[in-house]
Amino acid sequence: MSGPEVAVFVSGVSSMGLEILAGRVVAPQFGSSIYTWGSIIAVFLAALSLGYHLGGKRAGTRATTDRLVRLLVGTAGYVALLIFFGDQLLLSTTALPLPSRFASLPAVILMFGPPTYLLGFISPYAAQLSRKEGIGEASGHVYALGTIGSIVGAFGTTFFLIPYLSVTYIYLTLGGVAVLTALYLALPEDSVSVLPAIGVVFLLIAATTTGALGYTARGEVVYETQTAYQELEVIDGGDTRTLYLDGQRHSAMDKSDPTRHVFEYTRYFHMPYLYASTPDEIDRVLFIGGGGFSGPKRFAAEYDATVDVAEIDPDVVRAAEEYFRADEYDINTYIQGGRQFLQETDNTYDLVVLDAYKRDKVPFQLTTREFMDLVTERLSPDGMAVANIISSPSGPASEFYRAEYKTMNASFGQVYAFPTSDTGAIQNIELVATKSDTRLTQEQLRERNQDREIGIDLADAIDGYTTDVPTEDVPVLRDDRAPVDRLLDSMVGQRYVIEETGSGSGDDDTNTTEPAAAWGDPALTVRDGGAVTRGQGLHIR
Repeated sequence: MSGPEVAVFVSGVSSMGLEILAGRVVAPQFGSSIYTWGSIIAVFLAALSLGYHLGGKRAGTRATTDRLVRLLVGTAGYVALLIFFGDQLLLSTTALPLPSRFASLPAVILMFGPPTYLLGFISPYAAQLSRKEGIGEASGHVYALGTIGSIVGAFGTTFFLIPYLSVTYIYLTLGGVAVLTALYLALPEDSVSVLPAIGVVFLLIAATTTGALGYTARGEVVYETQTAYQELEVIDGGDTRTLYLDGQRHSAMDKSDPTRHVFEYTRYFHMPYLYASTPDEIDRVLFIGGGGFSGPKRFAAEYDATVDVAEIDPDVVRAAEEYFRADEYDINTYIQGGRQFLQETDNTYDLVVLDAYKRDKVPFQLTTREFMDLVTERLSPDGMAVANIISSPSGPASEFYRAEYKTMNASFGQVYAFPTSDTGAIQNIELVATKSDTRLTQEQLRERNQDREIGIDLADAIDGYTTDVPTEDVPVLRDDRAPVDRLLDSMVGQRYVIEETGSGSGDDDTNTTEPAAAWGDPALTVRDGGAVTRGQGLHIR
């Protein structure tokens, strides 16, 4: 290929690579909903179109190899700036008074609009410089090369860069490809353009080195990677080790007591032991969603029950084994999506815990009536389910919680709601669903909590017993109509409160609350919780 043709191919690789990467970059701040991805696609198309248009108008008088070099160097230079200042640019857009569904748009424009705009000039310039005869042949050849480059960029970023490199090093790779192409075009004829290109090479290296110090304001970064599904970080803060997925707290472990429930909501997973006729009738438990294996570890250590986990992300399982001591417990782990696992398994469960939901990223296929019917089919006659919902207990931000409550009611005999915080903020709300048509009262649960030895005191949890959840204005979620993104829309930008248990034993009513936090760094409310013994063994299948 000639130099201009190489430039076109690389522009396709870079533009599509940046577009795929943009989803990972903005997700921790704005979520990865359909609105975020719609904004990303629209901005990239608009920036490329503007570059094509102006490049086409100027190609007749300005199309030179030197201009192609400048465009590639400019793109790589902007990528270096994103490594240096990307977080600041992202945060600077969060305060803009926009409807939540458009909240990510300014960030995408500011961060990815300029480099994509510059890349848009390359195709019309290259068509002007092409050796092909006729405008049609030249333009068709150029756009074919650009499209092939985009395919390579899409597959390369999705299947190779994101699974194995951090965002910083993906920036370095994409920027490095652009600046090396510029050097290829500039040498040996245009020695003047070589100096800026070499300068950008050093800028990329300096930005990458500066941005990889292994420490954030959240604590010491123990491990980080880009998985096929999300950004994964393991961060130590004092005696607590926390798993962050797409920048949000997902699981936490007390390093000196790995089965202690650090997050308050995980204690609610034990509620079915109060609903069962006798606690020992729960013989087999399935967790859909593993995270740091907080729930599975405690169940394996505390109860004489078989504990299975269906987790779709193998990197999450590896992190749980290596950094959260999951391999020390007798847990059967299946690298599989929860719905697929239930469709294929012959196992019958006494309890299914649905813990695969995030605040901004909810797999709709795990929320629908059809899925809940599948759960009931895999449950024993007296089986139960617990769903960990992130929502507000009331107001506009409660729509997803109320829709899921209504959906589960359509499949189960009774559904009970337990908010985990006394505030009206977005929080973890636990839904306990039973096949029984008989409804237990709050007082009955209190009596069972006093009488039964289940290894944990749930008195505080029972205090949150909620009745009369309004569902008239929300739909039953179905496979052919599950508007989960719209239902989550009202939560964008609002404070997310995760209650955190204390390090002591027992349960009292003394709470301390840390200051309100931003989107990816929720506030915590601290309560005292209990401790248990340990088990052993992890089986990956």
